Amino acid sequence: MPLDSTNFPLVWMSYDEAPDHDHDEDFEAFETILKRGAPFVILTDSAPAEEHEHSQEEKKRTSLWMKKHKADLRTLVLAMIVIEPSVAKRLTFKAFGVAFAKFWGYPLRLASSREEAMEIAGKLLSERAGSATA
Repeated sequence: MPLDSTNFPLVWMSYDEAPDHDHDEDFEAFETILKRGAPFVILTDSAPAEEHEHSQEEKKRTSLWMKKHKADLRTLVLAMIVIEPSVAKRLTFKAFGVAFAKFWGYPLRLASSREEAMEIAGKLLSERAGSATA
């Protein structure tokens, strides 16, 4: 899950990774983004394939990392927006969204296009900015 925070507060995540990909680097990058202390939105147009399965070790490492950073994740990550043109696949993700939000502490939003994803992200960020100044 390589992260690109070049356009922060829009953080792009990719699930397209090489077999020898180093997940520790991903977690370090995520921690660096969280340390900014500013709200952000995660966007992806390469959601994991249905047949993608994590090893027990990966699941445990992810769960422990998530628990350690739970407060920051809930406070700073406004949502993960998955860009998926397929209506059928968006319905599948929608069903998965409840479990995702419970585990990660932030909602999963769906968009049919990059433009729609940017609109959703802009709205989430402006709502957060508005509530911070109110």
